[in-house]
Amino acid sequence: YPSEFLLQKITEDNQIPVHLHVSVSLQYVAGLKGNPLVEFFHGNIAEVDNEELRHLMWSSVLFYKTPSVEAMACVLLSTKAIYFLLDDSFIRADEHQSDFWNKESSDCENSSFHLSCCFVLKLNDLQSVNVGLFDQYFRITGHSADHIVTCLTRDSYNTHTFIQQLMAVLSLLARTPSPEPVDKDFYSEFGSKSTGKMENYELIHSSRVKFIYPNEEEIGDLAFLVAEKMDGLTNLQSLNILLYVLAFQVNHVEGSAQNTSSLQPKTLILTSSDLFLFDEDYISYPLPEFAKEPPKRDKYQLADGRRIRDLDRVLMGYQTYPQALTFVFDDVQNQDLMQNLTLDHFGE
Repeated sequence: YPSEFLLQKITEDNQIPVHLHVSVSLQYVAGLKGNPLVEFFHGNIAEVDNEELRHLMWSSVLFYKTPSVEAMACVLLSTKAIYFLLDDSFIRADEHQSDFWNKESSDCENSSFHLSCCFVLKLNDLQSVNVGLFDQYFRITGHSADHIVTCLTRDSYNTHTFIQQLMAVLSLLARTPSPEPVDKDFYSEFGSKSTGKMENYELIHSSRVKFIYPNEEEIGDLAFLVAEKMDGLTNLQSLNILLYVLAFQVNHVEGSAQNTSSLQPKTLILTSSDLFLFDEDYISYPLPEFAKEPPKRDKYQLADGRRIRDLDRVLMGYQTYPQALTFVFDDVQNQDLMQNLTLDHFGE
């Protein structure tokens, strides 16, 4: 340890997504390659001497206590814990942090020393991992509200790779085996389902950590919700969700030094007739076991919705991934004018 393959893999993964801005301290981490990166981990982050760094990933993260603050983090998976090296903008945005983090850092601005904050979730405290729809994100749950983090990878490959690495590391944990399952009779097996809903797919790892995947009903619920937002114009049977993707809506900020653009996280849903943008709660659902009351907001809140037939053109940027798309819609005052004429003329 570390092997050449691991050094090469971690070096390749140590790249900040180009569309996200991070602090100087995280830029420093992103500049480390090979052995210096592993040495940095052992010298500054690792809590015990004999733990090994196994995987590195850059991702946006959300904490259960601050569901509205999305922060950039370098996620480091070792044989003992998951470390979230956080951008200092998160520390400023989170009023729950102690005074130590909120201290003015003007002393550090002109020096080579930069402070960053690291959130640690020990693998022994890990209880479940919920994978989001189409592997766009995943939620890691520990034993309290302080130990719930969602990683918004917005990328199924990154999600899949992290889950595989996590399972491999959990296999090394020495945990007491689960008690033998009690044989159930026929009636208790099939009669205890008080809800009509099918349970999500669960995979219980040998370390007793649950990996929970969404089932087809989640797509059905989402289709029903989308149909509701369409004012019942569409037959639910014919409504198909063609695309679900976590994206950003670009809002241009004028009047600043450079005309910068702020990125607002949105869930984009495309059906055969409409394009929707939703504000989605990625952290509160499904409800953790210790939750006393439902979250303050719904899982999906409609932010914008347009009909595909009003789409005039799509402009594509020429930059590499992530691609920027601009949808230009016809701004017709009476949207249903054509529809009503057609119905009157041809309909019975």
